[in-house]
Amino acid sequence: MQLNDASMNLILRFEVGGGEPYYDKYLRFPTWPEGQSGITIGVGYDMGYNTASTISDDWGQVLNKSYIDQLLPCAQKTGTAAQSLLSSVKNIDIPWSAAFSVYNNVTIPKFWKLTCSTFPGIENCDPNCQGALLSLVFNRGTSMKGDSRLEMRNIKDLVPKKDYKNIAAQIRAMKRIWKGTSIEQGMSRRRDAEADLVLASAN
Repeated sequence: MQLNDASMNLILRFEVGGGEPYYDKYLRFPTWPEGQSGITIGVGYDMGYNTASTISDDWGQVLNKSYIDQLLPCAQKTGTAAQSLLSSVKNIDIPWSAAFSVYNNVTIPKFWKLTCSTFPGIENCDPNCQGALLSLVFNRGTSMKGDSRLEMRNIKDLVPKKDYKNIAAQIRAMKRIWKGTSIEQGMSRRRDAEADLVLASAN
């Protein structure tokens, strides 16, 4: 799957501040984005939700073995467990060329498959809607369980109908989940951007 420019720009804006300049200034070294995140490298690559073998496969061609060995203890560690590991990997310098290579060649294909399994029929939708929902899955994962996933379940039913206006409305409705939290503003901006991209499909 090849993301269109609007979709690519949206994900890069929220994951790495738009691209290389922001990445080099703030994200070139591993970070912990707080909450239930794991140690994150590259373009939003969360090691807390990847196994050690997957990390080795995904990054082994662009990082040297000593860096890989340092990163592997971060596999499947999230929340405070991940936070405690940050100091042990803060020296690892990941250039933009490596980060974007993994993003383009590994992360996007992987998340496109997850998006297709999460929202059957998405492959028949407009490219703007495809990119918006890929961004959603990239950010929130694939779970459909619990009250916090109500809108995800609703979107699943709307995708085969290509009901772009109501898909957008459901994405905006998710903002309730982060109300009053430290990440409320960031999550609200991302959901609004995704919803606006879906509405570009309707137009």
